[in-house]
Amino acid sequence: MSFKTLGMPIAIVAFIVVMLIPLGNGLSYSGHAAIGLLVFAVIMWASEAQHLAVTSLILLFLQPILGIESFNNAVIGFANPIIFLMIGGFILAEAIRKSGLAKRFTYFLLKKVGTTPSMSIFAAVFSTGILSAWIENVVAFAMLLPIIKEIVPLFGVNDAEKGNSNFAKAMVLGASYGSLAGGFGTEIGTAPNLMAAAYTHLPFANWMVFGFPLAIFMLFVTWKLLSWIFPPEVKGIVGGHETLNKTLSAMGSISRTEKITAVILFFTIGLWITTGITGLDSYSVALIGAALYFITGVVDWKDAQENVDWGLIIFFGGALSLGAALLNTGAAAWLINDIISLMGSNVSTVSIMLILMIIGVIFTQVMSNIALAAILVPLSVTLAAAQGQPVGIYAVPVAIACSLSFMFPMADPTVAMAYGTGYVKIKEILKAGIPMVVIGIIATVIVMLTIAKPFLG
Repeated sequence: MSFKTLGMPIAIVAFIVVMLIPLGNGLSYSGHAAIGLLVFAVIMWASEAQHLAVTSLILLFLQPILGIESFNNAVIGFANPIIFLMIGGFILAEAIRKSGLAKRFTYFLLKKVGTTPSMSIFAAVFSTGILSAWIENVVAFAMLLPIIKEIVPLFGVNDAEKGNSNFAKAMVLGASYGSLAGGFGTEIGTAPNLMAAAYTHLPFANWMVFGFPLAIFMLFVTWKLLSWIFPPEVKGIVGGHETLNKTLSAMGSISRTEKITAVILFFTIGLWITTGITGLDSYSVALIGAALYFITGVVDWKDAQENVDWGLIIFFGGALSLGAALLNTGAAAWLINDIISLMGSNVSTVSIMLILMIIGVIFTQVMSNIALAAILVPLSVTLAAAQGQPVGIYAVPVAIACSLSFMFPMADPTVAMAYGTGYVKIKEILKAGIPMVVIGIIATVIVMLTIAKPFLG
């Protein structure tokens, strides 16, 4: 029998086993049950015993049944602003695709970078990486996703959504992972970075001194690692440069709809970059952009019904609900404090940094990274102060660890959206994600102890 078939029985047994294990003082029954539900959810999601969205729906009604949260509190995950950022991102992506702008930009991009699969993967990784240093990684990925869907068939790949193409896997994961890695570059690149900046008061330029080298290194790692794990089965664009030139000529001049789409897109990006000046948040900006596309007629509601992956949004809302339960019942804080207390008092800086990062990486796969950063960053600043260390010595690597969300679809919206294409399966995301996380942790520790140390406060 397959893991998928056995997934639900194993998940139920694992939940019961966790509930039978005494977890010590300081943890309420609801917190204990939340940890059991976490184990149940991870096994269900990893095995895909049910569609990911179905498992998320199960988590909603199990919380009140198990006495973890009331139903009203359980569904609070669906009010998380990231859900509306995802919806806005999907609608922006659909506008770029429907208007023809994605196709035009695809052919222009390929003409510049070349027609080989390696350079196409490079473009996917670095395009989202550079964008996500300045705007939300979800939006950076959403803008490139329709372009990836245009590029893949040009290489002679058919039915990539059936998961039969290594090239398609590398492209879509490259864009997703690139958006995560690029966010390390600046204080505004990710929400955990902002949290760390708020507590450490590091100047923006200080972060860039060590953040950009780390981000660029991780982008190169992403490009090379995915090309190695998923060696492309294609040699190049069918017809090469001749195909590109013919198609660009056939497209003719840019249309009015494409111009409107581009203007709204650049206006929206401008709003994202200037949120510190305008006072708008990135979630509102996503909806402003989406609304403008509806108002101008670039997309209509039927497009949203058919091309926004509502199942993926339900899945992610359920994952956020579980993360909120771990937070609100005290389960997350209990687990983290228990692990920290086990370290003792005479522990090296590197050991503390590694343990905090590993905790961050594990928890960020199943809960909101900003909620996790809200727990770990203040704790990290307190530890640094108690040891007389620079204020950011633990807080900065912890913030980065909270964004090493490479291993599961529920870890980050971009990974969820990559999974939603059908190009990759969960086991393949894990196959690529685990080495990315390990390399990310090692690279971050090295950077913190070398380039970054004089700039950590």
